[in-house]
Amino acid sequence: MAIASSGAISMSDLSSEFGGSGARSLSDYYAGAGLVASLLTDTSGNAVPSSGTIKFSDFYTLTKFVAGSFTTLTSSTTATVPTGANAMHVQFAVGGGGGGNVGDSYDRAGGESAGAGGGSGAYISDKVFTVVAGETITFTVGAAGAGLSVSTLTSTAQSQGQFVADLNKSGGTGGTTSCSGSSTGTIFTLTGGTGGSSSGGGVQGPLRSNSAGSGGSVSHIDTGLTGTFTNASNVGANMTTLTSGPTGSFNDSGGGTAGGAGGNCSGDGCRINGSAGGGSYNGNVSGGTGGSGSGSGALEQEVLVVAVLVVRYPLLELKTLELVVQEKLNLGL
Repeated sequence: MAIASSGAISMSDLSSEFGGSGARSLSDYYAGAGLVASLLTDTSGNAVPSSGTIKFSDFYTLTKFVAGSFTTLTSSTTATVPTGANAMHVQFAVGGGGGGNVGDSYDRAGGESAGAGGGSGAYISDKVFTVVAGETITFTVGAAGAGLSVSTLTSTAQSQGQFVADLNKSGGTGGTTSCSGSSTGTIFTLTGGTGGSSSGGGVQGPLRSNSAGSGGSVSHIDTGLTGTFTNASNVGANMTTLTSGPTGSFNDSGGGTAGGAGGNCSGDGCRINGSAGGGSYNGNVSGGTGGSGSGSGALEQEVLVVAVLVVRYPLLELKTLELVVQEKLNLGL
């Protein structure tokens, strides 16, 4: 029940709403001190002091906001910040992974080529951002970069499974994952990784050059918050305890990592595996596995879900799930 909007307020009223027993002073109810969440504001937008002068009237209309359960979302969407919520915990988020390149075979060129891996997107792990109660938050989920299509690479002059080696090839770039508020503005923007690529070469040689897809970047990110919040167990907790994201570190973010560079093997008909995609979250989540170079020359494709975007309001708790797929294509020879 909310604190009264006018008149007398007692220590008993505060302890009933925010907790605390025994002899208490108003300083025990500073915002961020453990009982009252950091940045807590009344219905007029006035913040509870975190230091200095504090009085009973600072608590008019206030309600202890307790984090709820997670809600999973599977695509780009919007959400309204509930009354009383003022911060959002991004447990983990990542830009789309770059698509993998395909391998090439040659006509007696003295070697064969493996596909390079796509880079991973930029990431966030356990950061808390300011939001405004009542505003609309827009979550944009970055899609995976497309792997190369077998049909567009198959030469009509060659048997099925042979590819034109003198074409420049590149997997698609992963989409950007972002979050913005109708009042707050842009909160974060995480670009996707680029696709693995190749250039040069000819059907009868020389062998092509391979390049790994590069990692995405954090093109914008608001300053993360610190302090306390009331968790789902109705207990005041420091935000530094929020370490359940992939890196295990609070307030973490960074760029993606490059995929494997592919390569060429020596000797006609030699076998070489495709390279893996770049790992996500500073290498804490592995990228897609490269296709095997064993077998009779069939095209192999590996698809791996590499990351999810999880968002919660620490004074709300809301989760958005993003499936970012990295693809690896390689011609096993």
